[in-house]
Parts: sequence; C-alpha cells; structure tokens
Amino acid sequence: MASPGPGASGAPTDDHPDDVALPLPPLGVPPRGTSLVLRGRVLDRPAVMAIVNRTDDSFYAGARQLDDRAALAAVERAATEGAEILDVGGVRAGVGPEVTPAEEVRRVVPFVERVRAEFPDLLVSVDTWRAEVAHEAALAGADLVNDTWAGHDPRLVEVAGQHGVGVVCSHTGGARPRTDPYRVAYPARPGAADPRDGVVQDVVATLRTAAERAVACGVPRASVLVDPTHDFGKNTWHSLHLLRRTQVLAGLGFPLLMALSRKDFVGETLDLPADERLEGTLAATAVAAWLGARVFRAHDVAATRRVLDLVAAVRDEAAPAAAVRGLA
Repeated sequence: MASPGPGASGAPTDDHPDDVALPLPPLGVPPRGTSLVLRGRVLDRPAVMAIVNRTDDSFYAGARQLDDRAALAAVERAATEGAEILDVGGVRAGVGPEVTPAEEVRRVVPFVERVRAEFPDLLVSVDTWRAEVAHEAALAGADLVNDTWAGHDPRLVEVAGQHGVGVVCSHTGGARPRTDPYRVAYPARPGAADPRDGVVQDVVATLRTAAERAVACGVPRASVLVDPTHDFGKNTWHSLHLLRRTQVLAGLGFPLLMALSRKDFVGETLDLPADERLEGTLAATAVAAWLGARVFRAHDVAATRRVLDLVAAVRDEAAPAAAVRGLA
C-alpha cells in the first residue's frame, strides 16, 4: 500500500472544519488480484505482456514481425517501455493459410533462444496450442506457454508441467483453432444474477477445470494464468459482459490475464478498424486493472504501462512516481 500523502490524517485543511464530519462511504476498491510467479520470479504489480508475432498476416499490421531485425527491434522497444513478459507467436490466430508445426517451430524457437540470450530480464511466453511447439520452446528457454485455444491439444499442459514452465488456460467455448465464432450462445444457468451471465458461468467453469488440471500436471499453482479470451468463441456482447465481470474472474484465485489489445469487440463497440482502437483498448484495460486483472497482453506497451501505473496509484497499491505539487 502506498504511503499516505499530506492531509491524510483527516485533520481539517481549510476554513470548513464541519465538512470533514460528513459521512463518507467505504472506498469500495475491489480485491487485489493474484500475483504471477514464473520460474521463481514474482510479478507483484500488474504486468504488461508485449506481443511479437513472427507472421506476416496478423490482424494488426503493427504486430507483424516475421523479419528477424524488425522482431528484435520490437523486443528492445518493449523492454525499454516497461514490458515484463514477451509473447512470441508463429501463427495468426484467425483464419488464414496453414502453418505446419515444423514451420511454427522454425519461426518461433530460434527467436526465443535469441531473446533469452540477449534480453535475460524479459520473461518469454510462446503463443501456441501445439504440444510439440511448446516442448521445443521450453527447451529454448521459454518461461510460459500461452495456449489461446483452450487445451485443444491436451498434451500441451503436460509439456508445461514436465518442463516446469507456466501455462495460460483459456476459454473458447469449444471452438477449434483458427476458426471464427458463428451465432454462439451461452444460456444462463439457474442462479444467474443477470440473464447475460451465461457466458461468465461457462468461462468460470472451464477455466477452473483447466487450471486445476494444469496444477495436477505439475505446473506450479502461482504459474497458472487464466484468460477469458475475449473474441474467441464469443460475440462482442459476450466480451463486453466478461469485462464487466472481471472481478468474478479474478476471484478464481489464479493470476488473471486479459488479452484486450485492439480486439474486434473494441472495434465493434466503437466502429473502428484495428489501427484506431488504442483509446478503446486503454479504457478496457483500466476497467480490468481496477477490477483485479494482473497481466495484460498488449501491442502498445508504453501506453498500457502508464494506464496500469495510474490505476495502481488510484487503488493505493503504488505511490505517485514524482509527487511534488503543493509540497515545495
């Protein structure tokens, strides 16, 4: 908790001493989310997961770094701007040309090994749903496997456990890798406080089961992240409601990852293309951070880091970086 500033004792500070007697409601700050631990390193503040896509067809042009030189420059920039984790992917998440496992390994694994050597302070994540890719990446030094397709390959979490690396458990509503949702529905079950809570109930049940399986496979509990996986197997209404219910997801007791950056639900909410979704992404990031999310996968590292630091200060989890106004 940050140190209280001047005047925090509650003593009157102006000519209206009666004002301080007014009853004030509790602050109502949501509970702090669970911290992430990867290979013994504790991330005790909200963390930024930067994105480097070793592809030439990612939905956001700014994240296409198939060229080695451009990719390494992106890593250096992310580290300088405050990213704690680097997420390396070799296959476009959406519909596109086939990428074989061998080609995915070729794109990702040597790069992971180079990043591990040149940027030792960065934690390295690999965005893959394939166990064979995860195995090779872990041997190359990856700290985390980001399985965005919800255990489509059930061996992947076993690989994470064998290598002692972290894993992201996600939710896609049963969608197969690299497919788009079509008229998906999540009917609310009995006991829902809101008729739209069906998607929350499904996400909570899926993530709890997947996370406990990861622990059973040998992944340290503090190294298991859960991700509601906005857009994947969901329409925009579903993704918005999951953002509203972030506190419920954070309450699962595992570090909560939010991959919100420039996604379609942001674009459809504001009717904007991917390259104009920064402000919407940052607004969603602030909401999720306030409600207890701990890791944020982001294309725009510096902007995301600033949002998270400001929210942490409002939550009273961090002091302002340079508070001198009114004190000199």
